[in-house]
Amino acid sequence: MEVLYGLHPVEEALKAGRRRFDQVLVAREREDLRLERLVAACRDAGVRVRQEGREQLTSLAKTPAHQGVVALVRARESLTIEDLFEPEPGSSATARLVLALDGVEDPQNLGALLRVADGAGVDGVVLTERRSAPLSPVAVKASAGAAEHLRIARVVNLVRALEELKRQNLWIIGLDERGAADYDQFDLTGDCVIVLGREGAGLHDLVRRTCDHLLRIPMAGGVSSLNVAAAGAVVLYEAFRQRRNAARQPAGALPGAQGASKPRKQKGLGS
Repeated sequence: MEVLYGLHPVEEALKAGRRRFDQVLVAREREDLRLERLVAACRDAGVRVRQEGREQLTSLAKTPAHQGVVALVRARESLTIEDLFEPEPGSSATARLVLALDGVEDPQNLGALLRVADGAGVDGVVLTERRSAPLSPVAVKASAGAAEHLRIARVVNLVRALEELKRQNLWIIGLDERGAADYDQFDLTGDCVIVLGREGAGLHDLVRRTCDHLLRIPMAGGVSSLNVAAAGAVVLYEAFRQRRNAARQPAGALPGAQGASKPRKQKGLGS
């Protein structure tokens, strides 16, 4: 059994329908409209609701930041890289967009990136099983519940997973301060994987060499790079912007963009 806490994570888990709920505990000390709406949603979904003291909720959540709501849920079904080969059923997107994280260890950064990924229309997220933050209650809370709506695959070997995605005709695009092109000058409207590296250290060498293209975010100040969550937000929303514009003007093309949306004919950096 796993624990979710906070109004947004529990609400979004209910909406997403990916979790099996055992019960939801609410603080008897809290009485307001938002909590009443959540309790009503739980009962409509057939989820058992129980009142407990705030101290009991803090003990279960292992933090006082639970906002008076703690849910006991079954673990999410694990996805494989093969589950991300195609867009999610029902998606209106014509091109696939996948986010791959190369060893992001901070659960707050992971949660922030998952929130951005959901907002930017990412089809799936690839995480490594080792040396990366788990999909913990802290990460789910930091994502404001967005993690519950995403398809997330855990892989043992990220390089192998990226090679498999290449064989599915996705371009592998790494974000690196030594990249050859600015992120906003690259065509992100095609099938692609955005790869973000570790806090401070960036992409592992093997992952960097596996990428077809490396992009950079130009920096005007004295600091050479952004926090990984901020960098991910910048690039993913640029991809979202390009894709939305392309949907409005399907015949248009970005001036000077490289051929990320074309079939894979030429070899990239990682070949």
